[in-house]
Amino acid sequence: MLDPELLERIATRRAELDDLEEQLVKQLAGVRVERDELVVAERVLERVSDQLADDRASATPSGQVGGQAVMLIPHRAQDVEETMLPQDYQRILAVVRQAAGPVKARQVGEGLGIDVSVRAKLEPLRGKLVRLVDRGWLRKLPDGRFTTRL
Repeated sequence: MLDPELLERIATRRAELDDLEEQLVKQLAGVRVERDELVVAERVLERVSDQLADDRASATPSGQVGGQAVMLIPHRAQDVEETMLPQDYQRILAVVRQAAGPVKARQVGEGLGIDVSVRAKLEPLRGKLVRLVDRGWLRKLPDGRFTTRL
């Protein structure tokens, strides 16, 4: 005959181990959920980092003159003439001025001879137009069209 006290201890230990197993299963499920969340967070971080890097790379074109960093697209001011802009920006301003009214980026592209059916060729132009707006050379209307400043 088996010792009832030993059987009791075995049953107690089995119950403790069952409880521990249940706790560990819950913890493991929580760990798996957190790992999945970390994978998503990593992907989001990579995308945001890539976007920020792209934004920084295209934010402010600059060059060097006499060892000093200068903006290639200066802010519009009384002492800054249009001829100080790079040639492609001067051409953009000329197309906007020649238009009968406010123009879309697509119309400017057509005026410059850019293949506007290819979005990848139109977006850099749109970036230049926005840069000219930011520097005070052009004005962007709420509907997205561009016009000259008065």
